[in-house]
Amino acid sequence: MFTARLALSLNVRAHILFPRTGRAFGTAKPLPTPPKIPLLQGPADWAEARKWITQFKAESIPKNLVELSFSRSSGPGGQNVNKVNTKATLRCSVNADWIPLWARPDLAASPQYVVSTKSLLIKSTVYRSQAQNIEDCLTKLHNLVLSAASAPVKNETPEKTKKRVEGHQKAQQERNKKAKIHRSSVKQFRKANGGGYD
Repeated sequence: MFTARLALSLNVRAHILFPRTGRAFGTAKPLPTPPKIPLLQGPADWAEARKWITQFKAESIPKNLVELSFSRSSGPGGQNVNKVNTKATLRCSVNADWIPLWARPDLAASPQYVVSTKSLLIKSTVYRSQAQNIEDCLTKLHNLVLSAASAPVKNETPEKTKKRVEGHQKAQQERNKKAKIHRSSVKQFRKANGGGYD
């Protein structure tokens, strides 16, 4: 009886500490493997990058892929301030296998980059809960990597825009053709009338 109660108590505590939010703590599903492209140089590379970005957007970064540490939070926060280690600090190597090669230069230029360890350092004290601050760190990392990976990718021209541009080009060609015919007609008229107007 005591064992059953203890197990129930532990399950309840685990649910409170690590709520199933669908991000960060959802599942330990592996992240999509990025294509081995150091530098995006054309439509084929952009297409591969876009495919990975779409897959990565739908996933959450598992906490086992990063290094986490905790400390006491400072500032306003009620009874937990300076008593509970709610402040979360996340560290992640910029050379991690799941981070695209082409995104790494942008990540290395970000304020979160630590040169001495070649890693990204992200902190969170937004929440009074340690679990929520962990999730906040992982979300920030996800957004940072997504932004760096998306920056060098050139977007495809929408079909409507393509058609509109083609229409403008055809209209301009037609105007040029008419102008050329008009100029030719004027020259022929002048020749027929003795070379010009006196």
